[in-house]
Amino acid sequence: MSGKDFFRSVSKGVIISVIAALAGVSLFAAVVKIATLPVNAVKAVNQFIKVIAVFCGCFFSLKTDKGALKGATVGLFFTVIIYLVFLLIDGTPFMQKSFWLDLLFGTVVGAISGIMTVNLRGKA
Repeated sequence: MSGKDFFRSVSKGVIISVIAALAGVSLFAAVVKIATLPVNAVKAVNQFIKVIAVFCGCFFSLKTDKGALKGATVGLFFTVIIYLVFLLIDGTPFMQKSFWLDLLFGTVVGAISGIMTVNLRGKA
């Protein structure tokens, strides 16, 4: 695989992940507005939305080989972009301790999603 193909599939994965996350968060915000939920539930659902978003990005963009590397890259860049988007919305200080944990989490979830996607596509 050439560098151009790698960049194209990772870029597509990041874009799909960001769109999926924004759609999921918007839908969840509507639910939160209607129902009163505990803070712990909101945090857990936000993490779940991130996992699903990264998996969707990997699933719809990665086809063959290097699933772990591509997926980890998708997860890494997705986490940075989504963190910056919410930083602009929320105004929280940048580079908090949670950012580094989210970055690690997104990278690991991306690697696992990439491995799963490539293996699923290889059998289909």
